[in-house]
Amino acid sequence: MAFWRFVNNPRVTTDKLVEGWSLQTSAAVSGRHVLAIQDTSEIKFHTRPGHRRGLGKVGKGNARGVLLHAMMAVDADSGVCLGLTGGKVWTRKRTAKIAHEKRALADKESARWVTTAEQGRDVLAAAGMITVVNDREGDFFAHWALTPADNVHLLSRAMHDHALVDGGTLYQAVGRAGFCGKAVIDLPQRMDRSARQAHLSMCFGTVVLKRPQRPGVKDLAEGVKVSFVEVVELHPPKGAQPIHWLLLTTHPVATAADAWRIVSWYKQRWIIEQLFRSLKSQGLRIEDSQLDSAEGLIKLVAIATRVACLVIQLVQARNGGEELPAEFVFTPDEIDALKAINKTLKGRTELQKNHHRPNTVAWAAWIIAKLGGWTGYASHRPPGPITFHIGMARFQILVYGTANV
Repeated sequence: MAFWRFVNNPRVTTDKLVEGWSLQTSAAVSGRHVLAIQDTSEIKFHTRPGHRRGLGKVGKGNARGVLLHAMMAVDADSGVCLGLTGGKVWTRKRTAKIAHEKRALADKESARWVTTAEQGRDVLAAAGMITVVNDREGDFFAHWALTPADNVHLLSRAMHDHALVDGGTLYQAVGRAGFCGKAVIDLPQRMDRSARQAHLSMCFGTVVLKRPQRPGVKDLAEGVKVSFVEVVELHPPKGAQPIHWLLLTTHPVATAADAWRIVSWYKQRWIIEQLFRSLKSQGLRIEDSQLDSAEGLIKLVAIATRVACLVIQLVQARNGGEELPAEFVFTPDEIDALKAINKTLKGRTELQKNHHRPNTVAWAAWIIAKLGGWTGYASHRPPGPITFHIGMARFQILVYGTANV
């Protein structure tokens, strides 16, 4: 009941909730090369004729729901998740009556790729370098023209056969470039693919994208210089979908080593797919929510997105690697609560004690996992995302209760 009142409180706005995503992120990125990875997910909720819960259409058919666009900050070298930087949560109100190509960018949903990148630049101001990473939907000229800055680069999988300033098209230029390198990369497991290795052939080059007749924004440059890197799996395993990525970036690519580095950065985009899975079937199961209004569901998604990101950080801390301070993830009040809870969870034996360095994310992960039902024994199965979700739910209840005593 308290949660229902919270999400239905008019003083609790979605904008404020999204703004809260990045409260700890700014401190975590100082001096780093940060991959600012963004993508959109459709979150579908059950409706029926006459009871649409105020939700607009998503996807194909008559599905209704909420759209979530989020950006995550990830260290380019270590792959550690540093938090969220911003985004947007909304439901469609109506179908646009003006043709897509005739509308200004500000009147299109695709504007989210540019506005979220702008949010990211502000949150990540202390970073040494920022590379905004998109999937194919983020490949449009206005984004290439508006987003890059002195220390801000753009990396996207190509979606369009862009016209080029010197004539011809992007695909024609790529077709003239010969393969110049080979490598084997590990592909993580996805909903539609098992984890496997891919033997890739690679080519690269430089082109200048030509401004289209209707870019959606006035006074853009005539052209934008980008590098392309194409990787192709020429001989995929039987029954497997072959890998074929055509990547565009404002980073200079002069050598094969530069090109493979671009591929390695793009490959880290899978972490945002983890975020979306954590919200759905592999964690919070948010699509099962019974909240009755679109406004409440939008706020719920905004709250759950931060929790899902935090769970990813806890899983990474469980796996070892870079040791982050707890203050990069938790608020001061939450850290105080963690200290108090830790005292109550310590067992009598060495195996039942939290051996992680105090006030680190790994130390916090041990506490949250114990709250989620993990036994604490190293010989047992390590805590997974669902255990951390349960632990976070119980932890937030304790923090809320402490704050309201």
